Amino acid sequence: MKELTKKVVEFTRERDWDQFHSPENLAKSISIEAGELLECFQWNNEYALDEVKEELADVINYCILMADKLGVDPEEIVLEKMDKTAKKYPVEKAKGKSLKYDKL
Repeated sequence: MKELTKKVVEFTRERDWDQFHSPENLAKSISIEAGELLECFQWNNEYALDEVKEELADVINYCILMADKLGVDPEEIVLEKMDKTAKKYPVEKAKGKSLKYDKL
């Protein structure tokens, strides 16, 4: 993950795009790209995998840039969140269910 982060950040810096990447702008970009990802599935369950991959990559890139801008390690924050979520959704209560934790 660290090597990927380094490459994404360097790509951005080479183009002098970091000046546009405030946390607020990155959050907006994540939402916009997530909308474009969702658009790939707009009318039915059929989708073009190449288009989905490109939009998913855009979302991931902006998430990596946001983590870098905030000075947090993406791997660390994902693992921390998984630990927290595991407590809210223990396997014995949540397995195979889509209910919110307070409804289990």
